[in-house]
Amino acid sequence: MSLGWKQWNRSDIIYGIITPVIVVLLIVGISKLDSLFGGGYNAVTGIIMQIQELLVIVAIPLLLGLVWNRWAGGASGFIMGTFYALYWADSYRSPFAGSMFGANTILLGYILSAMLIGYMAGALNKRSDNFLRMITVGIFTTTLGGIMLFGILHLSPANVVTGIDGFLITVLSRTACGTIIPIIAKVFMWYGVST
Repeated sequence: MSLGWKQWNRSDIIYGIITPVIVVLLIVGISKLDSLFGGGYNAVTGIIMQIQELLVIVAIPLLLGLVWNRWAGGASGFIMGTFYALYWADSYRSPFAGSMFGANTILLGYILSAMLIGYMAGALNKRSDNFLRMITVGIFTTTLGGIMLFGILHLSPANVVTGIDGFLITVLSRTACGTIIPIIAKVFMWYGVST
């Protein structure tokens, strides 16, 4: 099917121009929220960083594992986990922080947790479009991935995520993500994105 240069419709403009521009402006606006509240590390920065972590090393591998297969989930988990680890590796090696002993274990935990979530989601779901199976797989894999990450973080002397608060932030936020992403995966399947 070849479209001519005059064959534009309203949805092309809305979904091809307006929506992406709004998303970019929204992302830039969210990234500047901390400067509105005095800068530095505060609650808004912490929330933004947690959402960033969940999107990069939980949501993407889980979504690809659910709608595609275990190899896509595991490979995307490796790639996204590596990107996230490289993002944090810079701050662990910065001239202001010095070289933090034990940070390698934390960075490895991000990669392994994302790989585990993506691979297990694909292996357990097996491209099923049954919503209850997808929810069960999503909750199970993200909870197990969070527990594994929390355990791996405790192997490092550079760990700052401790106690019940650290456990809740690490595990329950992933479990919540594991209940939301199957909904998105089901919508993808309705529109035939997984084929």
